[in-house]
Amino acid sequence: MRIGFLGLGKMGAPMARRLLDAGHELSVWNRTEGRTEPLLREGAIAAGTPAEAELGADAVITMLFDDAANEEVLFGPNGLMDALSPGVLHIACSTISVALSERLTAEHARRGLPFVAAPVFGRPSVAEDGRLWIVVAGAEDAVARARPLLEPLSRGISVVGSEPRQAHAVKLGGNFLISAMIHSLSEAFTYADAQGIEPETFLETVNSALFQSPFYAAYANVMLHPPEQPGATIELGAKDLRLLREAAASRGIRLSLADALAEVFVEARRLGLGGEDWAVGQYRMAQRRAPVA
Repeated sequence: MRIGFLGLGKMGAPMARRLLDAGHELSVWNRTEGRTEPLLREGAIAAGTPAEAELGADAVITMLFDDAANEEVLFGPNGLMDALSPGVLHIACSTISVALSERLTAEHARRGLPFVAAPVFGRPSVAEDGRLWIVVAGAEDAVARARPLLEPLSRGISVVGSEPRQAHAVKLGGNFLISAMIHSLSEAFTYADAQGIEPETFLETVNSALFQSPFYAAYANVMLHPPEQPGATIELGAKDLRLLREAAASRGIRLSLADALAEVFVEARRLGLGGEDWAVGQYRMAQRRAPVA
């Protein structure tokens, strides 16, 4: 199948590579041209604009950083939306606001185009291994068309509804839980260290007794042994938390823990930790905030 792929950042590049390895023909585009070079050497075709990536494609996958990037690439000059041909499936894998997801759904419906939301859970290393968990929502026939393209990227797919907005809402809720988990681990490790208990020992004991969670263990390992290159950053976590709070407010609800975490992210960015790994940055913030004045 021929696929247009827009967005070759830390997550998009390994996802595109998995599709190439699965035998699909890829036309790729990225705002920073240098990011396309490795994929071109592996057989991808370069597109000069987002619109060019759609030419002859059966489907287009977008994996862009935020709402602003999606607005520019989809609706800007030489943007994707005006180029999409009848029947071409658009799969939105980006983590975006529920409001933008609703707008995209309306725009695709107005133009008679199939649209599926398919945001992903997993760090870049998980994407490289084709073990993302993908949250999908959209019309039944569109989801059926998307599934064979998503399977090479994933270890599992959850179909959560017929409205694309529902998949993006789940993704934001999941990232909120990740932030909450990291924050609780950070404070627990800070507490354990103050009691003379090695954080690794604390985690092994409590995880074995209570959670039996490889997810807790994986994030704890990142926190205690920071990677050379960050996966997701504090800036990304702050962005997703803001989108969650906006989505909650749009439905007339308030999330007190999300509000408290937002203050932590604001302080982290003020202290210049925005580019830190999401888990590492939150742990450092817990250590900074722990001493009693």
